[in-house]
Amino acid sequence: MTTRRIESLADGIFSIAMTLLVLNLALPEMGADLTPATELHDLLFGQTHEFFNYALSFILLAIFWSVHHQQFHFIKRTDHTHLWINICSLMFVALVPFSTSLTGDYPDETTAKLFFDLNLFILGTLNALNWTYATNNYRLVDRGLDPRRISAENRRDAIIPVVALLAMVLAFITPLWSSCVYLLVPVMSAHSWFRHKKPGK
Repeated sequence: MTTRRIESLADGIFSIAMTLLVLNLALPEMGADLTPATELHDLLFGQTHEFFNYALSFILLAIFWSVHHQQFHFIKRTDHTHLWINICSLMFVALVPFSTSLTGDYPDETTAKLFFDLNLFILGTLNALNWTYATNNYRLVDRGLDPRRISAENRRDAIIPVVALLAMVLAFITPLWSSCVYLLVPVMSAHSWFRHKKPGK
């Protein structure tokens, strides 16, 4: 089977999930004891954590989409098992707006942070499984694909699951700031060890 239907479905679900994230941003009603201008400033400043969660989740979903797009540049066909790996993965993509809203509504709750971290851990693991299944014995990719590219992608796919596990540990220590560890993801992804190097470089 071709991969076009999977890619179209993935693009749609990613775009919807990324758009739904903005619905987590909402200001409480202004009180009567402060001027509108002053209270609006206070209300916006009070939503700093929610804006951080929005930006973080949006960037992480963008990274997942980018990796998914790059994987399917090399994945030339699909089968029943591979199809369901992607469907399960997209189910957890669609869950990200909800898990993000939990961290916004309960910023000091370890349970809320663990739910968000587990969401990303499972999503990252399924993302890695997608590539591993497709490239194992060149099952769904061309046999001319450079083994070093396969290895580099395997290393990069491990970043988010590992970071999510670290975030889970931090959630028991400082739940309010545990999500900051995800800022390591784009930094690590940019490192040369996680990128394919062409022969002679």
